[in-house]
Amino acid sequence: MYRYDEFDKSFVAARVAQFRDQVARRLSGELDEEQFRPLRLMNGVYLQLHAYMLRIAIPYGTLSSRQLRKLAFIARRYDKGYGHFTTRQNIQFNWPALKDCPDILNELAEVEMHAIQTSGNCIRNVTADQFAGACADEIEDPRPYAEILRQWSSLHPEYSFLPRKFKIAVNGAAKDRAAIRVHDIGYQIVKNARGEVGFAVYVGGGLGRTPFVGHKIRDFLPKADLLAYTNAILRIYNLEGRRDNKFKARIKILVHEKGADVIAAEVEAEFANHRDDALALPRQEIDRIRAYFAPPALAARATPSIAFEKRKANDFVFARFAAQNVVAHKTPGYGIVTVSLKPIGGIPGDASAESMEAIANLAETFSQDEIRVAHEQNLVLPHVALDDLPEVFDRLAGQGLATANTGLVTDIISCPGLDYCGLATARSIPVAQRISERFGNGVRAREIGELKINISGCINACGHHHVGHIGILGLEKSGSEAYQITLGGSADETCNVGAITGRSFSSDEIVDAIETVVDTYLKFRAGAAEDFLAAYRRIGMEPFKEALYGRQ
Repeated sequence: MYRYDEFDKSFVAARVAQFRDQVARRLSGELDEEQFRPLRLMNGVYLQLHAYMLRIAIPYGTLSSRQLRKLAFIARRYDKGYGHFTTRQNIQFNWPALKDCPDILNELAEVEMHAIQTSGNCIRNVTADQFAGACADEIEDPRPYAEILRQWSSLHPEYSFLPRKFKIAVNGAAKDRAAIRVHDIGYQIVKNARGEVGFAVYVGGGLGRTPFVGHKIRDFLPKADLLAYTNAILRIYNLEGRRDNKFKARIKILVHEKGADVIAAEVEAEFANHRDDALALPRQEIDRIRAYFAPPALAARATPSIAFEKRKANDFVFARFAAQNVVAHKTPGYGIVTVSLKPIGGIPGDASAESMEAIANLAETFSQDEIRVAHEQNLVLPHVALDDLPEVFDRLAGQGLATANTGLVTDIISCPGLDYCGLATARSIPVAQRISERFGNGVRAREIGELKINISGCINACGHHHVGHIGILGLEKSGSEAYQITLGGSADETCNVGAITGRSFSSDEIVDAIETVVDTYLKFRAGAAEDFLAAYRRIGMEPFKEALYGRQ
C-alpha cells in the first residue's frame, strides 16, 4: 500500500490549513455561498438537499485497517454514525457541519487520506479493480499505475479547470471489474505479441444523460508512455471540449461529434510531439511505486483443512457464503472475500461505524491489514486463508455482515437519490429496499442467479443504471415519481448500454414490474446455467416488453 512521503504530508497539511481559512471566511460572511462554492468543491464538500456532504477519496479503492477505523471515528464523531460507499470507490458523509469539515480533513491527514479532487472540473479519484493484486486472472496489479496517475494529476495546473469532471480507471485482469469502458479514459493492462506488458487505451466512455461506451484508440501503449499519452488525451480535450454547455462538455461528446478515429489521430499527433519530454516514466520510478504494492508473503496451502470442508458440509449457510462471496486468490489456499453492504432491506453501500470497525479488525487479523472498496458498493477482504474463513464468517455474521448475495438480485447498486441529493428527481433507496425484500436471500434469489440491478435517482446516472442488467432510472412525471426500466446493460469487458423497455412505472408499480422482468427471464432461459444477461442477448427485448405492457 502506498505511504505518504514528506512532500505528500506537507502538501495535504497545507491544503487543510488553506480550507480552514476559507471555511472561517464563509462562516463569518466574508465569503458568500457563490464565492465559497468552488473552494468547497475543490475539497470534496457538496451542498446537498438537507445538509453539506463530504466526499473522501479512496484511491483505487485500497484502505488499511487504520484508515477504515478513522472513517468509523469520523462517522461517529462528526456524522450520524454511518458512511456511504460509492461506485467510484469513495466514501461520503451526508451530515457533517461545515464548521467541522476542516477538522475532519485534519483527521484524514493523520491517516494519509484527503478529499482533494473528489469534485470539480478536474481529474477525479482514479479507480481500479477491487481484487487487484490478489485475483487469479490478473496480468499485473493496476494500482501502481493508478497511483502514478494520482500523483501526476493532483492539483495539475493545466487540468484543474477542465470543461467538466474527468474520470480514469485502470484494470489489470482478464475480467473487467473496473468498468473502464464507461470512463473518460480506461486503461486495460495487456500483453503484446512479444510478451511485453502495457495498456490498451479506451477513450470517450461515460454515462449520464448521454451514455456512451468508450472507443479503443490504441491497442498497446508501453508503460513508460502512460503519463505522456494521458497528457495528450487531456490536452486535446482541454483545448477542444465544449465550455458553452455543461451537458455537452464531457470528452464523450467530443469523441462522438468528431469521431473516434479523428480524436485518435489528434491524440497520436500530440503524443508524438511530446513523447520525449519529461513525462516519460523511467523504469526505476515504476519499480519504486510498484514496491509499495508488493504482494503479501503468503505461504501457499495445498488444500483447505478438514475442519473447513467439514464446516461446509455441515453448515449450509456457511457453504452458501463461501460459494457466493469468496473468489479464487492467486495464492492457493486463500480466497478474496466480499463483505456485502446489502443486507436484505438495507440501504446499498451504507456502513455503520460499528460495521467499519468490525471489518477493520478482521482485515488486521485475517487479511494482511487490507480492505478494498468495490465498484458495486461493497467492501472486500483480499487475502483470507480459507482455513480462517469459518471464523471470519462467524464474526461477520455476528455483526449482520454475512449476507451471501454478491452478484445476485439483491446486490443492488443505488445512488442516494432524492432522500439526500438536490439534483435527484426520484427516490432510489426505498426502491432498492423494496426490491431486496421482494426477492430476499433464499432459494428464489439463488434460482435467479447472477443479476445486476442498478438504480439512479436522476439522469446524472450516479447509480450507473445504464449498465445494469436491469437498470432503473427515477424521473419526475407530472409531480410524481416515475421509474423507467432498461435491460441488457453491462459494465464489464462486454460493456453495453441498456435499452429502454417502454413507458415508465409509478413508485407503486416498479417493484412488480421488476418481478415481471425476472419471471420472464426464468420462463425463457435455456437452463439454470444461462444467466440473465446471456438470456437477454439471446432472446432480445420483445418477450420482456410483451410481459410488461402486453401486445402492442
